[in-house]
Amino acid sequence: MLQALGLGADVEAVYRGMLADPSGGVAELAARLGLTEVQVREGLDRLVDLDLLRPSRDCPGALRAVRPELGLELLLRRQEEELARQQEELARSKAAAAQVVSEFAALRPNTEVDGAERLVGMDAIQSRLEELAHGLERECLAILPGGALSEASLECSRPLDERALARGIEMRSVYQDSARNDPTTLAYARWLTEQGGQVRTSPLLPPRLLVFDRTVAVVPIDPAHSRLGALCTSAPGIVASLVTLFEQTWQAAVPLGADRCRTDDSRPSAAELELLKLLASGMTDEAAGKRLGVSLRTVRRQMSALMERLHATSRFEAGLKAAQQGWL
Repeated sequence: MLQALGLGADVEAVYRGMLADPSGGVAELAARLGLTEVQVREGLDRLVDLDLLRPSRDCPGALRAVRPELGLELLLRRQEEELARQQEELARSKAAAAQVVSEFAALRPNTEVDGAERLVGMDAIQSRLEELAHGLERECLAILPGGALSEASLECSRPLDERALARGIEMRSVYQDSARNDPTTLAYARWLTEQGGQVRTSPLLPPRLLVFDRTVAVVPIDPAHSRLGALCTSAPGIVASLVTLFEQTWQAAVPLGADRCRTDDSRPSAAELELLKLLASGMTDEAAGKRLGVSLRTVRRQMSALMERLHATSRFEAGLKAAQQGWL
C-alpha cells in the first residue's frame, strides 16, 4: 500500500509491526510478522533511513515508530522536494540542449535556405534521398546526364529503386545516349526496365534532376560538380517547372530498347547532330564531350567521321557543308 512512498512490502510490514507493538527484539518481531530476522533488520534500517523510526527516549538503544500522520507527511514532503529538484535539473538540461541545437544549426550546412533544403556531402544527399524514396506514393522522375554512372552511385540507388518498384511506384528515367556504351550503366538501366521501370535515352540532357510525387525536387547545387551538394525544394512553382522540363525531355528521348537510326547513310544520327550544334556554337571538344557524356577521344572520332562523310578538309568547311545540307 505504501510502495509509492518508497516502502516495500517487508518494510511496510515491519513499520506496521513497530506501530502495533514496539516492545520486543528482532527475533520476536520476525516471529510475529512471519519474516526472517534478516528481513526485519533490513526493514528497520530502511525505516531509520526514512526517518520513520527514531531512537527511543524511554528505552535507550531501542527504537520507536514515528506516528503515520507525521512520518508519512515527512516522506511526502521529501518526495516533493526531490521532484522539484529533478524538475529544475530537467529545465536546465532542456535549456542546455536548446543552446547546443541552436549553435549546431548555425554551423551545419544541411539547413533550409529560402525554401530549399541545402544538402552538403554525399551522406546528406543519400540520407535525404532514402527518406524521399521511403515516402513515395505515386511516381519518381529522373534525368541522369553524364553517360556512365559510377558503380557506387548505382549500388546506392538499387535498393531504393527496387523497393519503390515493388510497391508499384511508377519510375521514369532518362539517361544520356552515351550510357548505352557503358556496360555497368546499361546493365542497370536494363535491370530497371525488367523490374517495371521505364527508361529512355537522349543525346543531350539538362542537368541532373529528381522529382518525387511531383511535390519535391532535388537538383545539384553545381551541375558541373554534383558531389558538392544538392538543393531539395518543395516550392510548387519550381517543382512544376522542373516537371515540365522532364516531360519535354522524356518526349524527345527514345526507349532504351530502340536504336537511333538514320534515314540514310549520309544524314547524322541524333548524337552526331547534337555534337555538330555544340561545336558550331563555339564549344570546345572537351566541353562538348562533357555535355554529351562522352570522352574527348569519342568527340574527335565522331567529328572525324562527320568530316569524312561531308568530304570536308577542315571543321570550318564541315560546318558550312552541314549548314548547306540543312543539318544545322
